Amino acid sequence: MKADTHPDYHMIKIQMTDGTVFETRSTWGKEGDTMQLDIDPLAHPAWTGGRGQMLDQGGQVARFNKRFGGLSLGKK
Repeated sequence: MKADTHPDYHMIKIQMTDGTVFETRSTWGKEGDTMQLDIDPLAHPAWTGGRGQMLDQGGQVARFNKRFGGLSLGKK
């Protein structure tokens, strides 16, 4: 195996959006660096249940019929 092919794996600090800090091992940055997160499980709507918009309220078929229900393809 070739020497020096793997990146340096070291301890860094992760700072969450609420200010809490924990240590983990990573290849990011240098030993002792702090990674500040903009989005984490404390702030992201996917984990916090943020206000989501229901796009499919009536179903796709109902929406299609509402838009194009008046059109007909046959002869009158």
